[in-house]
Amino acid sequence: MDIKSFIHALPKTELHLHLEGAVAADTVIDLAGKHGIPLPNFSDDSDIYDFADLAAFLKVYDIICRSIRTPDDFHRVTYEALARCAGSNGRYVEFFFSPGAHHECGISYGHMLDGILAGMRDAERDLKVTSRLIPAINRELGPAAAEEFLDMVLADRREEVIGIGLDYLEAPFPPAPYAGVYARARAAGLKATAHAGESGPASNIRDSMALLGCDRIDHGYHIVDDPALVTECKESQIPFTCCPSTTHYTTIWRDLDAPDHPIRTMIASGLNVVLNTDDPGLFRTDLDKDYLIVAEKMEVGRAALAELALNGIRASWLDDGAKAAMLADWQAEIAPLLAAV
Repeated sequence: MDIKSFIHALPKTELHLHLEGAVAADTVIDLAGKHGIPLPNFSDDSDIYDFADLAAFLKVYDIICRSIRTPDDFHRVTYEALARCAGSNGRYVEFFFSPGAHHECGISYGHMLDGILAGMRDAERDLKVTSRLIPAINRELGPAAAEEFLDMVLADRREEVIGIGLDYLEAPFPPAPYAGVYARARAAGLKATAHAGESGPASNIRDSMALLGCDRIDHGYHIVDDPALVTECKESQIPFTCCPSTTHYTTIWRDLDAPDHPIRTMIASGLNVVLNTDDPGLFRTDLDKDYLIVAEKMEVGRAALAELALNGIRASWLDDGAKAAMLADWQAEIAPLLAAV
């Protein structure tokens, strides 16, 4: 069995996926046309996702968000995102979405949820991929807006909404000011994660754990700058949801072959790393492709790839019973793949 076939055969989780970043180019074009939203010039559908710089990226991201306007739109993009996961043998997904990015279109949070949850249920029925939802705070708007965001989330609790996240531009917006919001969310039974150490320093990772109470970290690459923190996180086994493809675009580590690439270093250091796609629509990737990057460019062997897949269950927010059952099933499924090698 070649490495591509081995990777595809691995059952996988996806714990760091942004709904808006998972929308395919042809879907954006279709939805934009439906709602009369102007598009930049392009010769081929995929060209709409060619970004010369951050400003161009943000312009297209804004078009994506403004194009998703109705419950049916949210259903469509959710179902398609989960279908992409299923196409790489993804079985369990916990994904982010950004309610604030859609409010100016006049759709309520409740109607967003109606469409997303319908898409999740249909994907589970049709594609056998189970999913849960994580509304994410836009850290650029400040703690007061985050408190209002949490009020909105708590006022319309749905079973599938299991936690909160903290995203958007990290470096100028550290996690510490959001400690109160996170304390209130955790008291209400929501799980907690945050984007930290992607463009910001290692101290953002430490503060996300110590001040926000996060039980996993999204990205976390700058942990390599703090050996003491690496040791601490190796001992605690807090999960890091790493996204190989997007490091090429969103971090200082643009060379995926580099011997000092942080994901390579994090895996070699024994940290609890989980592989994910982040924004697979925008960056033209999927779970199989991101696993292949780690296999070929970061020289991670098959046994270690299998452990990375199992780490996704360990890092998930499933209850302990469901987690143990799924872990046992996946280990039994993976064992023959490794034995064949």
